[in-house]
Order: sequence, then C-alpha cells, then structure tokens
Amino acid sequence: MPIVKTSAKGQLVIPIELRTKYGLKPGSFVYVGDTGKEIMLTPAPVNAIVAACGMLKGGKSLAKELLKERKKELKREKKRYSR
Repeated sequence: MPIVKTSAKGQLVIPIELRTKYGLKPGSFVYVGDTGKEIMLTPAPVNAIVAACGMLKGGKSLAKELLKERKKELKREKKRYSR
C-alpha cells in the first residue's frame, strides 16, 4: 500500500498506478467519504446516467406490474358497463 504525504494545504498526490487503474485524469472528480475509521476515495463516474444504468436490475418490473393492474382495471370497467 503506497504512503503519500499531505501538503500544507491538505492536498495529496494519488500514485500514478492508481490514477491509471481508475482512469483519473486532471480535473476528474473523486468522492471523499468517512467511515468513522478510514477516509475513502471513490472515483466519481464521468456520466452519472450511464453509471446508474442497471442499478435496479433484478427486481420486479414496475412497468409490467402497472400494465397488469391496468388490464385488470379495464376488465372490471368492461364488466361494470356491460350490464
């Protein structure tokens, strides 16, 4: 694990190996987090929309559930007004 020194302004230099590995370039944004025991640095996605794609994958499809509910509602209305 590399050791870096903070400057008088609190700045630090992320080693080139890690900047390359995580695609950090001058002007890149990094999230800074505090776990209570450690400081965490996490590269921020360049495009938040692309990064969020698929994050809800695997659960129930709300669109499918809505379509099912609408079909049931349509059947109830047809039955009610066909009398």
